[in-house]
Amino acid sequence: MSTDIPGTPRTFVTYTGVKLPFRLVNELSAAEVDNRNTYFVGYYDGERINGLRKMVYGSIELEHHYSYHANGQLAQARIVDIDEEETVLCFDEAGQPLDAA
Repeated sequence: MSTDIPGTPRTFVTYTGVKLPFRLVNELSAAEVDNRNTYFVGYYDGERINGLRKMVYGSIELEHHYSYHANGQLAQARIVDIDEEETVLCFDEAGQPLDAA
């Protein structure tokens, strides 16, 4: 499942909200990660998240890959689950979901 996600990795306990891109919360230190079975790794370009991985017992359970419009709004979210099934969601320049084709 794993493909490269550009950016600087940072590790978190969980996320908040239901809108994409997910907002990861409760950042973990390297020592804290060693004591966790489940956590999220977000890949950041400054403050903007390029994607994330949900890690469960050392394996990738879920991946999100995000791309953005020039105005900074989310353009596309590619989501890959544990069975390697892919879902692609597209958004207009105002960040509103576009209907699936």
